[in-house]
Amino acid sequence: MKRKLSFIPALFAGSVIFLSGCVSSDWDDYHGQLLGMQDRPVWEPINPYGMVYVPSGTLHIGPSDQDVNNSLWQRQKSISIQGFYMDDTEITNNEYRQFVFWVRDSIAHVLLGHYAEQEEGYQTEVPVLDWDEEIDWEDDEQRPKLQEMLLPPGEYTYYRSVDPNRLVYTYQWIKWKDAASKELNKDREKYISEFKDEKTVKVYPDTLVWVHDFTYSYNEPMTRQYFSHPAFDDYPVVGVSWHQANAFSHWRTQFWNWWRIKHDEIIVDDFRLPTEHEWEYAARGGRDLAPYPWGGPYVRNTKGCFLANFKPGRGNYPEDGGYYTVNVYSYAPNDFGLYNMSGNVAEWTSTAFRENAYAFIHDENPDIRYDAEDSDPPAMKRKVIRGGSWKDISYYIQTGSRHWEFQDTAKSYVGFRCVMPFLGRSMSDY
Repeated sequence: MKRKLSFIPALFAGSVIFLSGCVSSDWDDYHGQLLGMQDRPVWEPINPYGMVYVPSGTLHIGPSDQDVNNSLWQRQKSISIQGFYMDDTEITNNEYRQFVFWVRDSIAHVLLGHYAEQEEGYQTEVPVLDWDEEIDWEDDEQRPKLQEMLLPPGEYTYYRSVDPNRLVYTYQWIKWKDAASKELNKDREKYISEFKDEKTVKVYPDTLVWVHDFTYSYNEPMTRQYFSHPAFDDYPVVGVSWHQANAFSHWRTQFWNWWRIKHDEIIVDDFRLPTEHEWEYAARGGRDLAPYPWGGPYVRNTKGCFLANFKPGRGNYPEDGGYYTVNVYSYAPNDFGLYNMSGNVAEWTSTAFRENAYAFIHDENPDIRYDAEDSDPPAMKRKVIRGGSWKDISYYIQTGSRHWEFQDTAKSYVGFRCVMPFLGRSMSDY
């Protein structure tokens, strides 16, 4: 029988899978020599679809222009960054919709009892979904079982009948710093599972951000259409909180590894949000001290055309070519091949915001991580956003400018993109 693999986001988060390489060896074949374990799988770098390779390097973080706020948040510092892959654009509405629809279908399969028979030797503690089973939302037999997912008849719209509040995803992560802490992990016999944390989030974007972000402003058409209409499929998703961006990254990892295991291929490392300084390094595109991804110091090219989507002047939004957000492939990419690292939407990073962070962060892959609880004070829930947006002035779209938002809020001007670590020294080694 063909093996079927799955995972259920509404019930549990897929754990990290280690391919242990349990191969039988004839030790006499080693002739007493140190040859290393044989029959190991062959690994070659995999460039994920829609991502570009950003090589390891050094940069000088901090402002490349006057600190107009006199905030002293961005003191100059030289750091090094390990190579990684990064999405060449912000995550689009249509890409995020794949996540939303996958969650929808997985919950429907659970309600319909669509489970696959597990093959002996591959059994798991949780039921495995059978994705080959059909979901018919109009079927008289299936519809009553799916009723708890559906909106009341009077709440239907022409594009949606499923209740967005029912679309939830549970993901887990390991607190590696806690696992490595001598104080928290004095007993070295503890299992890594004891350092897991878990979060359940509603995955549907907050489409009302277009209304509540702006007082005395008419933006209702964007609320009704931006995430659902095909006209905006290739525009950056907004209305997504930091938690939702993390949930998407976790699902993306599990979704790809699920396929790779199914086809007997080696799993990959995690997709995740970039750290603040991975983002800045990628944004500069190899141009150290450059104020903008294209270099600078100006926001127009020699023909007078704007080079990013931002707010060029007081009350002037459309002159740069975009009134709100624009297609993610608008404007020229930087030297790494990354689009809209300035403007369009500001982007979530994994880094916790601290005003004086540059005074104490490490100079090797610097990062400040803090998993704030719901009960924590608001100041502990701040996460760094970078890049500026369609509504910001040029200061905020500079590569060195940093700002923050609360991790549990969603905005019409904040999106995200993912990174994945490069496994090895350099792409040139292969």
